[in-house]
Amino acid sequence: MLAAVGLLEVVREDLSAVALPLALANVGQARMEVRNAVAQLDDYILPRYRSLHAPLLAVVGGSTGAGKSTLVNALMGHPVSRSGAIRPTTRQPILLHHPADAGWFEGQRVLPTLNRIRGTISAEPVPASQAGATPDAEAISSLVLVADRAAPQGIALLDAPDVDSISDDNRRLAGQLLAAADLWVFVTTANRYADAVPWKLLLDASSRDIMVAVVLDRVPADAEAEVSADLRTLLQKEGLGSAGLFIVPETDLDGLGMLPQQSVEPLRVWLQELAADAAGRSEIARRTLNGTVKALAGRVGTVSAAAHEQENAAATLRSGAVAAYRDAVTRILGATKDGALLRGEVLARWQDFVGTGEFFRTLEQNIGRLRDRVGAFFRGEPTPAIRVEVAIETGLHAVILDEAAKAGEETDQRWRSDPAGRQLLGTDDLSGTSAGFADVTAAEIRAWQTGLMELIRTEGQGKRTQARWLSFGINGLGVALMIVVFSMTAGLTGLEIGVAGGTAVVGQKLLEAVFGEDAVRRLARTARDDLHERCQRLLQAEQQKFLERLPAGGTDTSRVLADHAAALARLANHT
Repeated sequence: MLAAVGLLEVVREDLSAVALPLALANVGQARMEVRNAVAQLDDYILPRYRSLHAPLLAVVGGSTGAGKSTLVNALMGHPVSRSGAIRPTTRQPILLHHPADAGWFEGQRVLPTLNRIRGTISAEPVPASQAGATPDAEAISSLVLVADRAAPQGIALLDAPDVDSISDDNRRLAGQLLAAADLWVFVTTANRYADAVPWKLLLDASSRDIMVAVVLDRVPADAEAEVSADLRTLLQKEGLGSAGLFIVPETDLDGLGMLPQQSVEPLRVWLQELAADAAGRSEIARRTLNGTVKALAGRVGTVSAAAHEQENAAATLRSGAVAAYRDAVTRILGATKDGALLRGEVLARWQDFVGTGEFFRTLEQNIGRLRDRVGAFFRGEPTPAIRVEVAIETGLHAVILDEAAKAGEETDQRWRSDPAGRQLLGTDDLSGTSAGFADVTAAEIRAWQTGLMELIRTEGQGKRTQARWLSFGINGLGVALMIVVFSMTAGLTGLEIGVAGGTAVVGQKLLEAVFGEDAVRRLARTARDDLHERCQRLLQAEQQKFLERLPAGGTDTSRVLADHAAALARLANHT
């Protein structure tokens, strides 16, 4: 039993933590299942498991005006619960128990969310229209406890609000009380026994395998046989053939609003016999508990399926955003290796830097003369190298901003085409780029260029080529390496020749003259990988404006709940 309680407490804790925040189909019903499951664990399952030998709780429920309170008064032999024509009459549930059973109900063992109010029985008989607690809509969250020696010891009777009350609060409370019952005394009338609302609750009782006593009230003498036979057929059809059926004939009430004692005598005897049979009461409790845990297993399974749908929906939204920004990185890298950045301003500044006609003619001569001419040019004109850097920064910056904006627009459109994504975005416009993204991108590009210059410095230090690379200058060799990086073919197996009128090959030959071919390839690969990583970080940070809106938590909630559902089903089979 301790193991069962431990399992149920874990199930309750995990259910309480379930969040179904995404606007999916039927999510409202799933959220209600969560609330109802937690409430039933608190109100009935856990209390009953912890005290299997506690008195049974028999909830008297039914439709508006069915005569529940009148029936309870008749069972007690005097008015204890207010009855009358004003609806709803019962706003505060009244729990009638034998004085010896008071300890089981005065604490918060069952129905812990309801406050306790100690009621009293008038010393002098009062009309049923004035008996019991005065209807108080403000105190609907309270349970009125009345100790009465007329109540059978071992069974408490709870007069519940109408299941079809015009008050939403009354209906919810009635459902909560019925879910906490060990057995139901269900009251209906000869002209309302086929109503939909009572039958919905009776079918719920059938799913819980709860013991049900059906009281058919106000039955005309000439219709008793026909109506009772039809009701028995309906009960049998819906799996409630074992339910006890008690007929209360149509009769006048006395001056206190009481039914004749003999009209409820069969029901009173039935309750007294149950109360006197400790083994029978224990069996009823176990049967109801078993059925309720079984129903809970199904309910937890339903919540597990809903959580799985939530996880899938969140994963779809996440993958859409990740794919859009991943594709943006791919396009950025594509633009940096297909020669696209070696046009326009970058090309103009590079050609200013290395010269044009005479320089290209020199390219055909030996590499020593090329180094001398270019070295002199670099040493005398440091400013053009900076201009190339700035042009590259500006061009790369524009590409990254454009692709990030496209990714934002694509993700925004994808999410808005999905009800869950639309809910998460609300009225916020996340298309385009975030505030400050342009500045962060510019800083990242400059950091990449600085790192590239450091690569050049590190490669040349302590080598026989040090005099050569010093003659060309860090910035000059750095921009040459940038040009090479932006002209590399995919796969890093060679360098594109002829890009932007052949200017890329100038940087290649220059770097090879200083460092050698293998070193140039290694430097270019390192610089390109660094650029790739920086672009990935930039775009991954930018996609967070979408991802941070997704519900937090792991993706194993549905699995945990499915495991709980299976464990509860096993528990129900062994209760």
